[in-house]
Amino acid sequence: MGEVVKRRYQEVAVEIRQMIARSSHKPGDRLKTERQMAEELGVSRSLVREAVITLELEGLVDVRKGSGIYLAVPADVTEEAEPPVDDLPDDFGPFELLQARQLLESTIAAFAAEMVSMADIRRMREALDMEREAIEKGSDDGYAADELFHRLIAVATQNSVLVDMLDELWAKRKRSRMWAQLHTRVFDTDYRRRWLHDHQEILQALQKKDAARARQAMWNHLQNVRETLMALSDVDDPAFDGYVFGSHELGRVVK
Repeated sequence: MGEVVKRRYQEVAVEIRQMIARSSHKPGDRLKTERQMAEELGVSRSLVREAVITLELEGLVDVRKGSGIYLAVPADVTEEAEPPVDDLPDDFGPFELLQARQLLESTIAAFAAEMVSMADIRRMREALDMEREAIEKGSDDGYAADELFHRLIAVATQNSVLVDMLDELWAKRKRSRMWAQLHTRVFDTDYRRRWLHDHQEILQALQKKDAARARQAMWNHLQNVRETLMALSDVDDPAFDGYVFGSHELGRVVK
């Protein structure tokens, strides 16, 4: 096979990672600003910004709105290691998770439309650029950019409790054996392109600070995800929860 060619921002990410390794920074310490890193590395700030997003996805850094870039604090190593996915008790069904996400994230999107800043919009655009590039390359990196986009919407609310709630829902998804099994069937990039289009619709609503449109766009996106997973599901599986945790009755409650 031929040599894998790194994008320039990926090379910059490697350089920043090495810069951090050479420093005396400890987890939780504030790092240099994007401008300082760009000057030191002799590259543009946009390249540094894309590289920092990559490092954020890897869990190496924590970008805090209005505060700066910090070396991420790793999970407490004294805590008991998480059991393998297959051994997790009380698994959540994928449609139960989707129902909770549809309720919470549509509300978050509406509130984010009221609070969003241009800096938030810029980072969301960058996340979608990364998602688009991953889809074109056929890479799984798009799923990480997908999660980052949703998280950035929560961050735009400026409410850390909402961010924590969203993080918990995504953590449950990652721990779900049923979700992981179902998601392995999403091999058609057309699905991912449609979801990217949904994300673009959400971003446009946020740019216009249109709360009602943002809520509807997020609702529609997660409904599209639900319909995709319904089409890929084994409805005869005893664990199938698609009919129990639908969205129509939920729509009557919140719309």
